[in-house]
Amino acid sequence: MSYIQVIVTGPRADIDKIAKELVERKLAACVQVAGPIQSTYWWEGAVERAEEWMGVVKTRQELYGEVEKTVRRLHSYQTPEILAMPVAGGNPDYLAWLDGSVRRLEGS
Repeated sequence: MSYIQVIVTGPRADIDKIAKELVERKLAACVQVAGPIQSTYWWEGAVERAEEWMGVVKTRQELYGEVEKTVRRLHSYQTPEILAMPVAGGNPDYLAWLDGSVRRLEGS
């Protein structure tokens, strides 16, 4: 089984809405929300600074496509940060819980 963490940043309301839907639809076992964080970045030719919140989505690799679609649909940004990172290892009991908390894709 292949597990990932997906980082999503944005306004608190967006991250809360995304977290709720991902967990309710069993696309994520858990979404941890941290913040506020300060982000400094280039946008449309200028350096911008914004207060954002970070969601860390715990899921399986096979669900990434559905996670990304959901984030894009619910996020207010034109180009939201959505970064998936593989989980190299972890507590076997936690990973078993994660696996049992998300849905299976058809044919898996």
